[in-house]
Amino acid sequence: MYRYTDFDRQFVRARAAQYRDQLERNLAGTLGDDEFRPLRLQNGWYIQRHAPMLRVAVPYGAISSAQLRNLAAIAREFDRGYAHFTTRQNVQYNWIPLVKSADVMDRLAAADQHGIQTSGNCIRNITTDALAGVAADEVVDPRPYAEVLRQWSTLHPEFAFLPRKFKIAISGAREDRAAIAWHDIGLELRRNDAGEVGFRVLVGGGMGRTPIVASEIAAFVPWQQILVYLEAIVRVYNRFGRRDNAYKARIKILVKAEGPKFFDAVNAEFRKILERDQDGASQIIPPAELERIAASFVRPAEVTPRAEAAASPDAPLAYRRWLERNVHAHQVPGWRAVSLSVKRAGQAPGDATDAQLEAAADLADRFSCGELRVTHDQNLLLPWVKSDDLPALYEAARAAGYATPNIGLVTDMIACPGGDFCALANARSIPVAAELTERLADLDEVFDLGDIDLHISGCINSCGHHHSGHIGILGVDKDGTEWYQLTLGGSDGSDHAPVAVPGKVIGPSFAASEIADAVEAVLDTYRAQRLAGEKFIDALRRLGLEPFRQAANACRTTTARPGDAAEALEAVAA
Repeated sequence: MYRYTDFDRQFVRARAAQYRDQLERNLAGTLGDDEFRPLRLQNGWYIQRHAPMLRVAVPYGAISSAQLRNLAAIAREFDRGYAHFTTRQNVQYNWIPLVKSADVMDRLAAADQHGIQTSGNCIRNITTDALAGVAADEVVDPRPYAEVLRQWSTLHPEFAFLPRKFKIAISGAREDRAAIAWHDIGLELRRNDAGEVGFRVLVGGGMGRTPIVASEIAAFVPWQQILVYLEAIVRVYNRFGRRDNAYKARIKILVKAEGPKFFDAVNAEFRKILERDQDGASQIIPPAELERIAASFVRPAEVTPRAEAAASPDAPLAYRRWLERNVHAHQVPGWRAVSLSVKRAGQAPGDATDAQLEAAADLADRFSCGELRVTHDQNLLLPWVKSDDLPALYEAARAAGYATPNIGLVTDMIACPGGDFCALANARSIPVAAELTERLADLDEVFDLGDIDLHISGCINSCGHHHSGHIGILGVDKDGTEWYQLTLGGSDGSDHAPVAVPGKVIGPSFAASEIADAVEAVLDTYRAQRLAGEKFIDALRRLGLEPFRQAANACRTTTARPGDAAEALEAVAA
C-alpha cells in the first residue's frame, strides 16, 4: 500500500481543519448553504433523503486493517453501526449528523483517510482492478500509476469545477476487471514491441440516461506522458463541455457530439503542452518520482514462493465451492487472493456492520499481511493468503459471515442504496435485492446457473451499474409508484463477456410485485434452453431477447403501467 509521507498527512489534516472552519461558519449562519454546498460536497458530504451521507475515498480500493477498524469505529460512534461499500471502491455512511461531520473528518485524517473529491464536479476516486499487484494475468501493476493520478488530480486548481463529475479507471491485466470502457477515461496499461510501458486511452464512457461505451482516442501513450494526455483531455472537456444542461454535461455527450473534432482538439492540446514543457513547465512524470511511489507497492517481505498446498478431494462440498468461487490465482507460487463476500441474506449488498468490519480487519491481520481491497462489485478481497492457510481462513471467514461461495454468481448482485436512502432515487433497490436473495437461497441452484452479473439501480443515474449487468434492473417512478425496467445482455468487459455493451430493455416496466417473478422467468428460460456448458450471457446472445422477453411478459399481472424506458426521468447525479 502507498505509505503517506509527512506532506500527505499535513495535507489531509489541513483539509480537515479547513472543513471544520467552513462547517462552523455555516452552522453560525455566516456562510450560506449555497456557498457551503460545493465545499461540503468536495469533502464527500451529501444531504440525502433522511440524513447526511459521507463518502470516504478508498484510493484504487486498497485499505489497511487499521484503516478498516477506523471505519468500524466511525460506524459505531457516529452512525448507526454499519457502513456500505460502493461500486467505486469507496465506503459510505448514511446517518452521521452534519454537526458531527468535522469530528469525523479529523478521525479519518488521523488514519490517513479522507473524503476529498468523492463528490462534486471534479475528478473522483481513481479506481482499478482489486487484484492489482497480485493477478496472475497482470501485464503491469497499475497501483503506482493510480497513485500518481490521485496526487495529480487532488485539488487540481484547473479541474475543481468541471461541467460534471469525472471518473477514471485503470486496468493493468489481460482481463479488464475495472470496467474501463464505462468510465469518462479508461486506461489500459500495456507494453509495446520494445517492452516499453504505456497506456491505451479510452474516453467518453458512462452510464446514466445515455449509456455509452468509451472510444479509443490513443493506442499507446508512453507512461511518462500520461499526465500530459489526461490534462489535454480534461482541459478540452472543461472548455467545451456543456454547463447549460446537467443531463448533457458529461464528457460522453461531448465526445458523441463532436467525434473526430474532439479527438483532434485533444491531440492538438497534447502537443501544445509538450511544446510548453520544453520551456520548463513540465507535466512529464520523472522516473525518480514513479520509483519513489512504486516503492510503496513492493510485496510484503514474507510473500515469497512456497510449496503449493493441495485441497483434499474429501473436503466438504461447501469448502470446495468456496475454493472454486472465492479463491483466485496469484502471481506468487503458493499464494492466493481470496474474496470475502459482502452479500448476505438479511443485509443489503455491500453493507457491513461495525462488528463485521472489525472481523474483516482481523482476517486481514491473520491471513493477509494486514491488507484488504474493496472491489467494484461491493465485496472485500484479501490479496496475500498462503495456500496452506486456506482451510483455516475458510473456517474463520465462515464464522464471520464472509464465506458465502457466490463470487460471480447471480446472488453476488450489485445494488445501490436506492430509495431507502438516496434523495435522487425513483424506486427502492434493497427490497428487490432482498427478495431475489431469498428466492435464490438454494446454492445448488445458484451454482447450476453459473456466472451471471445481476445489477440493480434505483434510478437512471445507474449507481448500481444496471446497464452493464447481464441482467439489469432499473427503478422508475410512475405517479408515486415504484416500477422496474428489466434489461438483458449488458456487460462490463470482463472475460465472461469481454466486449462492454449496454443491456437492452425488454419491454414496459414491471410492477414491484412482478419484477422478481420476471427475473426468475428469465433464469428458467436459460435453464431450459441452454446448451451443455453454455453460460447465461452466451445463451442470451445465441437465442436473442425474444424467448426471454416472452417468459418475462408472462409474469405481468398489473394492467396499468408506464409505457417504456422513455418514461424514466433522470435526476441530476450527485
